[in-house]
Amino acid sequence: MPHRRHEQGHPQLISWPNIAIVQVVKQRVNGELNVMRRIVQGDQKMVQSLIRKTQQEGVINTAFIERLNATFRQRLNSLARRTRTLVRKAATLEAGMFVVGCLYNFCDTHHSLRLKLLVGRHGYRWVQRRTPALAASLTDHIWTPTELFNFKVPLPRWEPPVHRGRPSRKTQ
Repeated sequence: MPHRRHEQGHPQLISWPNIAIVQVVKQRVNGELNVMRRIVQGDQKMVQSLIRKTQQEGVINTAFIERLNATFRQRLNSLARRTRTLVRKAATLEAGMFVVGCLYNFCDTHHSLRLKLLVGRHGYRWVQRRTPALAASLTDHIWTPTELFNFKVPLPRWEPPVHRGRPSRKTQ
């Protein structure tokens, strides 16, 4: 994150607090795959805590973020490689990412989120397609894109601004 001390020159880069950045480097040497995992930013204790929260046990894994990046590249043309589409403003890209994220979480069912139904000694059957929002109990049904785009988000409660200094003569 850039941080300027003076007006001239390149801004000094400072790291964000409480953020963990990890890297997985894969190399194939003489037919053998070597996997090196390293912490780029953050400490070992923070990374281990995040691994326990997200996957209970295991090692540094970048598969989830890679899948998310692939989803955004697939669904947002301006992020695809070798495209003619340009994003001229950051707000346009941000709005597109919000739309893709909402459709992904509320409208798209995911194969890995299905539930098992036990069927006696014959084993089980997969039932109930689910979206990530449905699996996280944020909603009770699979949304349609029309329903999502017509949803009215309530405004936050209005609070009057804080006035500083002496009160004006009109209010006295």
